[in-house]
Amino acid sequence: MTFLSKRINNLSESQTIKMAKLGRELSAKGIDIINLSFGEPDFFTPDDVKAAAKKAIDENYSYYTPVSGYPELRKAVVDKLLKENGLTYTFDQIVLSTGAKQSLANAVMCLVDPGDEVIVPTPYWVSYSEMIKLGEGETVFINASAENNFKITGAQLEAAITPKTKLFMFSSPCNPTGSVYSKAELADLVAVFEKHPNIYIISDEIYEHINFVGKHASIAEFDSIKDRVILINGFSKSYAMTGWRVGYMAANKEIANACDKLQGQITSGTSSIAQRAALGAYMGGLESVHLMVDEFRKRRDIVYALLKEIPGIKVNLPDGAFYFFPEVKSYFGKKNGENVIKTAEDLSLYLLNEAHVSTVTGEAFGNEDCIRISYAASEEQLRKAVSQIKDALAKLS
Repeated sequence: MTFLSKRINNLSESQTIKMAKLGRELSAKGIDIINLSFGEPDFFTPDDVKAAAKKAIDENYSYYTPVSGYPELRKAVVDKLLKENGLTYTFDQIVLSTGAKQSLANAVMCLVDPGDEVIVPTPYWVSYSEMIKLGEGETVFINASAENNFKITGAQLEAAITPKTKLFMFSSPCNPTGSVYSKAELADLVAVFEKHPNIYIISDEIYEHINFVGKHASIAEFDSIKDRVILINGFSKSYAMTGWRVGYMAANKEIANACDKLQGQITSGTSSIAQRAALGAYMGGLESVHLMVDEFRKRRDIVYALLKEIPGIKVNLPDGAFYFFPEVKSYFGKKNGENVIKTAEDLSLYLLNEAHVSTVTGEAFGNEDCIRISYAASEEQLRKAVSQIKDALAKLS
């Protein structure tokens, strides 16, 4: 009998972290692994952000910060949301956390009671379901099909709602599909939420700036439901600051205060130096962000063309983020010697060992027919990776 809690034993390991770990283990054996499993930009943090951190060290920003973050950074977030998104908040509605992942977890823990239902469109980011599980909620999945570019409709949402529904949780731009909801598509969902005033919405917008279709649309733009929206964002993707661990939420004061209360018992405030670096990011503007996005768009187009050349793979052109989520089920049942591909996870492991390319099974994101491929790597590495994937798949029969 294990001495560990049921809570931790019921929790699944993050598949993205698992595949990256397996890739590192092979790399340690001298095998050249191309890692397309992790969700982080391959760019360096901008120089003005690093300079702000160095200055903070020299100026002795080495003490505990307020749990919700430095007031000046929270005010900078308020200014950003008004200037870039047309959203009006006050600084006491902003809670800074140790990454957007903590912001998401805070919101789930403060809203979900045992038995509450949380609606999640699939495919979804791997940690959503596990956070809901920790909160002892019940996840209700809505299948978003590739034919609709992995986005749900208001009719699908309405059909999933029950008297137990407490929360709706989604991302746009989406990890893992790169799908982006337009304002009209969000309006379709909002029309449903307007009929159900007891449902809250977590809107994960961490990929906001990595958007290839125009101005980002937030569901918080709709005044009729804004007070029920918990907007999640951060600095990791837009400013290549994944290791700095700074994210935030914008929410009504009651929810913000609850998350401050929870965070005060778990981690307190995030790193003082990282917060000063984040402030430097917002003061430095978006030039570095636009340069990075231009490069991601170029890579997306290259990888899309290459993936379409592989027989048996069906792929959508993503509108944002830096992932492809191709359907690979045509390879199920095929084998290479004794190695039989039965699932997407089998295929991901096969590609890791045979093609030496690390991807992630779609099962981790709620879709058993797909795998996720990150294109946050150099053009040279991406061309090499897709070529090796193509060769490995050709060996299956």
